[in-house]
Amino acid sequence: MRERIGVVIVGAGFGGLCMAIKLLEEGIRDFVILEKGDDVGGTWRDNNYPGAACDVQSHFYSYSFEPKPDWSERYAGWQEIQKYILDVTERRGLRPHIRFGEHVDSAHFDPASGVWVVGTKSGASFAANHLVLASGPLHVPHYPAIPGLADFRGKVFHSARWDHDYDLAGKHVASIGTGGSAIQYCPAVAPRAGRLHVFQRTPAWVIPRDTRSYSTRTQRRYARFPWLRKLHRARLYWTNESRLVGLLHPSLTRLPGAIARRHLRRSVKDPALVAALTPDYTFGCKRVLISNDWYPMFNRPNVELVTAGIREVRQHAIVTEDGVERPVDAIILGTGFVVDPRNYMRGFPVTGLPGHTLAEDWKNGAEAYYGVNVSGFPNLHQLVGPGTALGHNSIIFMIEAQVRYAIECMRELRRRGADWFDVRPEVQRAYNERLQAALEGTVWTSGCTSWYQQSDGRNFTIWPWSTVRYWLETRRVAAEDYDFVTIRHAPADASGQPLRKMAASAASSSG
Repeated sequence: MRERIGVVIVGAGFGGLCMAIKLLEEGIRDFVILEKGDDVGGTWRDNNYPGAACDVQSHFYSYSFEPKPDWSERYAGWQEIQKYILDVTERRGLRPHIRFGEHVDSAHFDPASGVWVVGTKSGASFAANHLVLASGPLHVPHYPAIPGLADFRGKVFHSARWDHDYDLAGKHVASIGTGGSAIQYCPAVAPRAGRLHVFQRTPAWVIPRDTRSYSTRTQRRYARFPWLRKLHRARLYWTNESRLVGLLHPSLTRLPGAIARRHLRRSVKDPALVAALTPDYTFGCKRVLISNDWYPMFNRPNVELVTAGIREVRQHAIVTEDGVERPVDAIILGTGFVVDPRNYMRGFPVTGLPGHTLAEDWKNGAEAYYGVNVSGFPNLHQLVGPGTALGHNSIIFMIEAQVRYAIECMRELRRRGADWFDVRPEVQRAYNERLQAALEGTVWTSGCTSWYQQSDGRNFTIWPWSTVRYWLETRRVAAEDYDFVTIRHAPADASGQPLRKMAASAASSSG
C-alpha cells in the first residue's frame, strides 16, 4: 500500500529537522521524515567516539530560532550537541512525523502525476509532492581498500561506528588517518592504550582550540537578556566570516599558517616529529583542524607517528612499505566518509524527468542550483548539496538558508497553481560555471588533494563566496529561472489513485 503525503524528508539530522520545523511553521503538517537510524541526530548520533566535539562555536552551531543560552563550552562535545538536537525534537513535537529504521533506496518522479514515488528497504512506499534529501554528506563511513584488512583477527572499527564495548586499555592500537576525527579520539585513546601507532598519509594544519567554558553566571545572563546572547552569536558569525578573506587569497594565509607552525613547535619536542607533522601545502587547502591535545600527544613514549605507507595488514600486524611489521590488537579507521554523492548514492537510484537519472547526470560531477534544486528533477530539494559546504563558518547557517529557499519554491508553486517546477538547464549550467570560476585562485585550488574534490580534481563541495552572499541570493526565488508545469487533469500517483494537493492551511498561509 502506497502512502500519499505532501513532503517526504530523507534524514533526521540538523537539515531534516530544520525542514520539518519550518514546514510546521508554514502550516504544513502533511510530511514525513524517513530516518534509517534508530534516533534523530545524524552525524552527532553516529560519531560518539571519545573526544568527539564540534569545530564551530556552540552558540553558532545551533538553530537561530532555537537558542540555547546554557551551552557549557565554546566548542561543545557530541553529547551536548546530541542532547540539544533531542531537546529541539521534543520541544517542536517532531517525533510523530518520523519513521525510524526506514532506509530509502529508490526515488522516481512521475511527470504525469507530478509526484515522487519513494521506496525503502523495508518495502514501504510513499507518493509525495515534494522530496527533500537531507541525508547530509557525512553519513557513509569510508573503509579503505588495504590488502589483508578483511583477514585481520584483532578488532577493527570505524570512528563513526565506535565499539564502546571493546576495552582499549593496555592494547596495541593502530589508528589509520589523521583527519578531523582522529585528532579528537587519538589523544583520548593514547593514555589508555599500551601502544598507539598513528598512521599518517598527509599532515593537517592544526590551530589551537579555545577551550574556555561558559560560566553559570554567563549562562544565566544569556537566558535573562537574550539580546546579549544574540550579540555574542553575531560576533562569532562575523569573526568566522572574516576568515574567508585568507581562503580566497592564498597570499593572506601566511599569518594563520605561522600561528599553526608556532603551535606545532611549542607543542612537540622532537624536531624530527615537528618536520613530519608540518604540512607542505597551503594553509586552508584541506580542512583546517583545531586541537590543543593532538600535538602534545606525540611527546608520549607510547605513541608513534608512522609516515610510511601501509603495504598490507596481516592477521595480527600492519606492515608498512619500508618492511616494518608492527603487531597490533586493534585497528581504528579514522578514514572519514564517502562524500562524493556519485559514490554514496550508488545504492539509491534517483530518476527524474525522462532521460534523467542522478547517476547519469552527475557522472562527470555533482552539481545543483544553489545546491538545492537540480535540473531534470522537479520538486526535489537538497540540503547541504553540491557547492554549499564551507571552510570558514557554520553549516547550520547554510542549512537555514537552504530550507527557506526550498519553502519559497513551494510557495511559488502554490501561487502559480502549478504541480511541479524544474530548474532550467541553462540556468543551472551558467550558475555552476560561475561557481567553478570563483574557485580558481583560491586556497582550495592551490595544489593539494582534499575531500572537497572528486577524482579529477574538480571541487564539487565548497561555496566559494561569503555566507552573506548565499543568504542574500536565496532570499527569494527568481521564477524566471524555473519552468512551472500545471497538469491538466486530476493528478494521480503511480498506482492511478488521485493524489491530494498540499494542505489547504499551507496554501492560505502563503499570503
